[in-house]
Amino acid sequence: MPASRPAVDIDPLSGPVKAGDLLWTPSPERVANANITAFIRWLKETRNLDFAGYRELWDWSVTDTGAFWQAVWDYNDIVTETPPARSLARSEMPGAEWFPGARLNYAQNVLAKERKGEVALYYHSETTPVTPLSWDELANNVRVLATQLRNLGVQPGDRVASTLPNIPEAVTAMLAVTSIGAIWTSVSPDFGWRGVLDRFRQLQPRVLICTGGYRYGGKDYDRSGELTQIIKELGCIEHVIYLPFRDIPAPADYAQDWHDLLDHPPVEAIDFTFHTGPFGMPLWILFSSGTTGLPKAITHSHGGILLEQLKLQRLNMDLKPGDVLFFYTTTGWMMWNFLVSSLALGVKPLLYDGNPGYPEPDALWRMAADAKVTMFGGSPAYADMLAKRGVVPKDKYDLSQLKGCMLAGSPVSPEVYAWFLRNVKRDLWLHVGSGGTDMCCGFTGGSPTLPVYAGEHQHRNLGVAAYAFNDDGEIVVNEVGEMVITKPMPSMPVKFWGDDEQMTRYKATYFDTWPGVWRQGDFFKVNERGGCFVLGRSDATLNRFGVRIGTAEIYNVLEGIPEVDDAIVVNLDLPGGQFFMPMFVMLADGVTLDDRIENEIKTRLRREYTPRHIPDKIIQVPAIPTTITGKKLEVPVRKILLGTPPEQAANTSAMADPSSLDAFIDYARTQHDYTIQAEP
Repeated sequence: MPASRPAVDIDPLSGPVKAGDLLWTPSPERVANANITAFIRWLKETRNLDFAGYRELWDWSVTDTGAFWQAVWDYNDIVTETPPARSLARSEMPGAEWFPGARLNYAQNVLAKERKGEVALYYHSETTPVTPLSWDELANNVRVLATQLRNLGVQPGDRVASTLPNIPEAVTAMLAVTSIGAIWTSVSPDFGWRGVLDRFRQLQPRVLICTGGYRYGGKDYDRSGELTQIIKELGCIEHVIYLPFRDIPAPADYAQDWHDLLDHPPVEAIDFTFHTGPFGMPLWILFSSGTTGLPKAITHSHGGILLEQLKLQRLNMDLKPGDVLFFYTTTGWMMWNFLVSSLALGVKPLLYDGNPGYPEPDALWRMAADAKVTMFGGSPAYADMLAKRGVVPKDKYDLSQLKGCMLAGSPVSPEVYAWFLRNVKRDLWLHVGSGGTDMCCGFTGGSPTLPVYAGEHQHRNLGVAAYAFNDDGEIVVNEVGEMVITKPMPSMPVKFWGDDEQMTRYKATYFDTWPGVWRQGDFFKVNERGGCFVLGRSDATLNRFGVRIGTAEIYNVLEGIPEVDDAIVVNLDLPGGQFFMPMFVMLADGVTLDDRIENEIKTRLRREYTPRHIPDKIIQVPAIPTTITGKKLEVPVRKILLGTPPEQAANTSAMADPSSLDAFIDYARTQHDYTIQAEP
């Protein structure tokens, strides 16, 4: 791959990196070979539309919404039983009607990429080296399992739940379930029984596909007891399909062995019939984190997910058939659905089941080199772990095939950008973005045809009319506001499962502030060149002296202080219109908070932002509470500090470590006189 041109005369990576530094510019060859360039050329040839580059194309994609999504449909050769009459019959939100008349199936479009004798995906675990799975085996297993599910009486619209880890059997099961029109839902096997029940009880699944345990960090975990309890308390499970793990017995005496169920003669493609339905036919149900209440059962559609993922991965992420895509995820996070969806593009997903830092901190980079990964994905927390352990992948592994890295899951500091370019590959496109389980997509990200600036998402993704609104509902630039989506998107949920006919909970979640405008719930800023900043949840507002502060701004500063491993900051509204903003820090092993560290934190916040960013008090805690997917629990912490009983403030079944709340509960019980900072 041609080297990129130097971004500046003096490499900014030779010293400290600050927000806004230009870190990378694409070479002319990279721009010429990008998928987005080919799409622009195709639009010129077939639509007589002429765009100078990505920014102009984005403007059109959110102005002529129906025409853009029709172009995406045509460009990707969607497999349908019947074609659509048009792209967008009704554009109101909620309730937009996409591609009326079309009948299709997501899994059918995935298996349309089947190529005899070719690799479909790779998988790897703590006990299994990088191993290919052929299209022949994957496609046949899908058809056999789907046929057996039909023989069990599974009907279109039935819910099938899974607790499988990130292994090929989970991919097989998801495609088999959705190929017959049943609805897939999944949690990872490490979910606590209460968290599983909070989710599955809403859906009343007929079938549970599960395994007896999992391996993480070199240790086996037995989940048979939890599974038995889940099955008993659900009371709706008619069939259990059990994938054996070690010698752990099945959780029900009527369970059917996975291997026995697949031990049937091959089912040829010509002999298998997919269940097709309208564009909005339910495909799968993902769940919100459920940190403060019952998780929302977010129901996505066959057409919406298929079209969005093809657009996102082909045009915004520049993935091509034959590429190898990796993202560290579990089956309980939307990123697993994203990863598996790359099959529809002819991309080879790489599945990993296990601890990302076991048996050595750079285990995933060894795997990436072995599988010749072209796009590597992970979270900023993972990058921070690598930095603290001194991992330098470029010095140890052949990463010549690697073209880009995707970072998602939480805000990304300028220093994390720099770490990848310093330690992985200098000519590396960083696709840093933000999205949501709500739409199972990315709202921001960018294109390999645009430069990369430290701490900044390159642009909004195509077809995503994302803007920052002020309190008056006006679009603002270079100001922090609420992230809103002003035009419909195909992957917007069709409903919350179990919501009433008026979709009361759905409307209250996204459309309660500005009717007809989707409010995502994130603080958002867009600069004059279209660069984006997602600054934390807006329901965790830091509003100090009339200035709204995104928590990500504070966390970014802390990235540069080696003694600080992690932190959480909240703002407490107090009587009389006053407020108190404490910061809780988790420090490196053996480090105790002292005046020097406190002064360093305050000095950096004042210098890099404003005196308003300085907390009223800094408190050391042993752990920072997060969800299972690593998001900080700012809202539950704020509620606990304001006196809400912990059991009402937080759903501990959705947490990575419920005991991490203990220090905050103790603090709330012992602190009654908050010291308020004077206005700077």
